[in-house]
Amino acid sequence: MQTAQACEQMVEQQVRAWDVLDERVLDVMRRVPRELFVPAAQRYRAYADVEVPLPREQHMLRPSVAGRLLQALLPLEGAQGLCVGSGSGFVTACLASMSRQVRAVEIFPELAELSRRNLAACGLRDVAIAEGDALQSEGATRYDVIALTASLPLYDARFERLLTLGGRLFVVVGAAPVMDARLVTRTGEDSFTTQSLFETVIDPLINAPRPPAFSF
Repeated sequence: MQTAQACEQMVEQQVRAWDVLDERVLDVMRRVPRELFVPAAQRYRAYADVEVPLPREQHMLRPSVAGRLLQALLPLEGAQGLCVGSGSGFVTACLASMSRQVRAVEIFPELAELSRRNLAACGLRDVAIAEGDALQSEGATRYDVIALTASLPLYDARFERLLTLGGRLFVVVGAAPVMDARLVTRTGEDSFTTQSLFETVIDPLINAPRPPAFSF
């Protein structure tokens, strides 16, 4: 199947079919060439609604989940965004195509470098990819949108504190077999609202705190 046809099929039969109806999101998922962000050996999966394996036992989000993430955050063109876990760079690229400026943090240096190469190949050369553990780097910068592309076994409020007033955080919370995708919105300096969006399962964030093991 030709790439353009496969991409359109992904958008219409997988992404739109999972209640992603915002035209800006659908357009950006058409424009960002997903095949550039998929490892060469996995290119045949580029437009399938599956998690594509990456180095270090990580995975790309399924297109339908990526679409729901983008629709929940829906950054404006002037927005400043943060992507926690760049992976191969696809979600970062989509956010950068919809925003003014995006910074990503990736714990694995080889994935950070992979993201940089893929973003450059896509023509997005001004996206900053920082190497490090996002759980250890609380800065003073605030963001209009924050995307966590890995899950938190236990909710961690440090990310919501990085939001601007009115800013939105996409986060998946819990453990397999069922996790809860949530949208957190900052409504005041010390107030937030949380909306449950859908159930899914994605890779956990490296070094994220986990519930204590049950013992008799």
